[in-house]
Amino acid sequence: MHALKYGGLPRIADDLVRAMPPLRPGVDGPAALVPIPLATRRLRQRGYNQSEVLARALGREWRIPVIPHVLVRTRETPTQTTLTPETRLANVRAAFAVANVQCSVINDHWTLIIVDDVFTTGATLAEAARALESAGATLIHGVTFARAAIPDFT
Repeated sequence: MHALKYGGLPRIADDLVRAMPPLRPGVDGPAALVPIPLATRRLRQRGYNQSEVLARALGREWRIPVIPHVLVRTRETPTQTTLTPETRLANVRAAFAVANVQCSVINDHWTLIIVDDVFTTGATLAEAARALESAGATLIHGVTFARAAIPDFT
């Protein structure tokens, strides 16, 4: 995951997807993958959104469409890597919004599967789900590709 996120290796996303256990959520009806949007400054620096790259690889594997612009960042946020669990929640609070509340994937009750790279406290997934839910989404899942240990801040 580090090589994908920081090493400039988006091509390894397909390998990461193939290495995952078959975790496709069972859904009734249509579903779409919604990557966590990357802050504009980080997108410029990295050249790609690692969550979107992972979502596209997962979409090919699961045969589910990727809808990358459902969620948008409402503001730039500092990197979460050095933050405590409590400050992570505050850092991403209200950081996401739905770009178009008239979006058919929300209004037609699609199952939305949020894709993120690393799960540490769940703050990012929870805030993204909150934004989707406030726009009317009712069926929301989340998938991440790695689990990070929470550092001991004592």
